Amino acid sequence: MPREREAVRQVSQFRRQYRQLGAGDAVIGPLGLRPGEEAKLLDLMARGVAFFPPVLAQWLARSKVAQAEVLGEFMVPGTFVAYALPDLAAHLPDYLSRGPVVTKRDRAHLGLGVSLWPTLETLYSLAGLQSLPYPLVVQPLLTEARDLRVVLAGDYAGAYERVNPHSFRKNLFQGGSSRPADLGPAETDFCRRVMARGQFPYAILDLLIGTQGSFYLSEINLKGGLTGARLSQARYRELVAGLEEDFFRRWESSSRTQP
Repeated sequence: MPREREAVRQVSQFRRQYRQLGAGDAVIGPLGLRPGEEAKLLDLMARGVAFFPPVLAQWLARSKVAQAEVLGEFMVPGTFVAYALPDLAAHLPDYLSRGPVVTKRDRAHLGLGVSLWPTLETLYSLAGLQSLPYPLVVQPLLTEARDLRVVLAGDYAGAYERVNPHSFRKNLFQGGSSRPADLGPAETDFCRRVMARGQFPYAILDLLIGTQGSFYLSEINLKGGLTGARLSQARYRELVAGLEEDFFRRWESSSRTQP
């Protein structure tokens, strides 16, 4: 007699049933996994377990380094990941005329892992004297760029701008403030393309908008602060829950149609 399919929604259930899950089962909702547990997602995906959001989106949401590697085509030109000192050295010729650079520590939140350097040479010289917290995302500082936080979930699309006249750090936790912003078709299309590449069914994206109107991805996540948004956290969770239920109904329906 075939076993009943399982729909996992809690991380405790995920850990308890991990070894028994297989083809036909589903994991619904992003899980609060510990660093290193991501390997379980890859294992279950290989075993035929369905995920919502997809494993790629969940992995990208957890790692700035993964975002730079997979979604780098949407980021400020010149963005790269430094895993060791030779990676910094290899990019020195390209950065001779670029000026200040920004580094981002992997898995750091609230802007706490973001640092500004006068040049890549400065960062490289420091790295030659002491160990840095590799891997690091390194990218040119886009001066005078606007910082837009965009929320896309189901039929909802909204945005607000984060500003800080005293620092390059626009994060509200780091002293920035917010104001409403319109979300035009071009910005929306750009965000949708980023989401499609990363397999995000919904997302909170941070965009950098250059002085010439060009768009660049700063970061993308499945959740985040919405202090300046018209949308409340509670309403965002409702929209996400609705998308999860849509997936569950499709998954549940597929079990009835299988021979």
